[in-house]
Amino acid sequence: MVMFLFLVVALAVVVGAVTLAVVGGGDNGPLPEAAPERLRDPLPPDRPVDRADVEALRFPLAARGYRMADVDDALGRLGAELAERDARIADLESALAGARSAAAHGPVHAPGENHVSMDKRPEDRP
Repeated sequence: MVMFLFLVVALAVVVGAVTLAVVGGGDNGPLPEAAPERLRDPLPPDRPVDRADVEALRFPLAARGYRMADVDDALGRLGAELAERDARIADLESALAGARSAAAHGPVHAPGENHVSMDKRPEDRP
């Protein structure tokens, strides 16, 4: 019984000391507010975001923060979609460059080949 009473008193002393330290019962005053954690490497503002930027992005943790697995899944999907979009844009730009090059050299037709022009006839032009 004496041991139990000793443990209860010791626990009360420890809880009281911690409470005074946190609330500011000492000469130093209360503990200062912690600065909010910020992103260390935000997305680049001076160029388009690419897959490597998204894969390197990590959000700070908070007491009532987010589920990391959900955010990582979203970032993975975003990175894949950006890579797919960039590949599609590169394909379209390549096709456009090829079409422009072919148009600059004029149409190439084999002799005797029927060719249907999509241009307006001179009499149809305003």
